[in-house]
Amino acid sequence: MDLDRFRKLPLLGILRGIGEEDVAPLADTVAGAGLGAIEVTMNTANAPALIRRLVAAARGRLMVGAGTVLSVRELDEALAAGATFVVMPTLVAEVVERCVARQVPVFPGALTPQEIFAAWSAGATMVKVFPAGAFGPGYFKEVKGPFRDIELLACGGVTAENMAAYFAAGAAAAAFGGSVFRAEWLAQRDFRRIGDEVGKLVAACAAAGSDPRETGASPHAPAGRSSR
Repeated sequence: MDLDRFRKLPLLGILRGIGEEDVAPLADTVAGAGLGAIEVTMNTANAPALIRRLVAAARGRLMVGAGTVLSVRELDEALAAGATFVVMPTLVAEVVERCVARQVPVFPGALTPQEIFAAWSAGATMVKVFPAGAFGPGYFKEVKGPFRDIELLACGGVTAENMAAYFAAGAAAAAFGGSVFRAEWLAQRDFRRIGDEVGKLVAACAAAGSDPRETGASPHAPAGRSSR
């Protein structure tokens, strides 16, 4: 993952439960809508094969990663398939340690201040706060008080309508998944609708603030670790 590229549009798509037939049209759809980063969760059937297929279909237009990585075995499978970053719903210390050693950007999940600090201390590139929607943007503002330098990724309940509030409260990035990549839309092959929704999220993220290293603005958090 090119973190400089990600920080310019700090928005991550999450694919879970998709099939092989979905990969190519989804790659074209989300790339066409302007998204730059997407993950396939490792609890999706045949996830390594799907990651490999997605990397090929993306043709460099997307940074492809693996989500729900909960073991070293899954990490090895994901990286072998071509994943360039790793996301988790919680902190798995062994996985983070190996990502740091291999200079692979890693986004472990956390919720409480103790969990957030532990994940950052372990070497997180950013800490995925999940489920963000259960507490809302105000929670991010409170957490950023003592943890000014910890970069947070908001995941769960983030929409085009509330995204600006998360960035204004201190989030460095945001993620979305099932609210856009809906099973019924995939079953109906309604990629146009998926693309429209992704486009709204991309526009909301871009409007929330530019890369602060270019503009000095605050909504998108300042550059933190490289691949640590």
